[in-house]
Amino acid sequence: MITRIRTEAQYHQIMQLIETFIGKATDNGGFHTLTEAESNELEQLSVLAERYEDRVLKIMPIPVTINAVIQYKIKELNITQAKLADLLGIGTSKLSQILTGKREPDVSFLKAVHLKLGISGDFLLESV
Repeated sequence: MITRIRTEAQYHQIMQLIETFIGKATDNGGFHTLTEAESNELEQLSVLAERYEDRVLKIMPIPVTINAVIQYKIKELNITQAKLADLLGIGTSKLSQILTGKREPDVSFLKAVHLKLGISGDFLLESV
């Protein structure tokens, strides 16, 4: 077995193998139906794929908090916290307090984040 995915073609091969194992488990009633060898191979393939995605594809976990989404947007837009505060029409201290958890996001902040950054209103409401 390979120890590192070096090409996109290898990545796609690994993903096909992973899908085969998942399909087999699904068809047979769960992952417990895989043999120990199959389970171990699936785990190793999954780790290889995850490392390749982190290293090459830069696939990141989906942020699950408002703060994480805001930090992600700051990096994605390549802007400073001060520029984000300007974009959102709020003070830098208010943004800083919200990001550090010292202050709860208010409706005007959530509305600005939704309208200016395109973050789902449903996500924002579920996160407060």
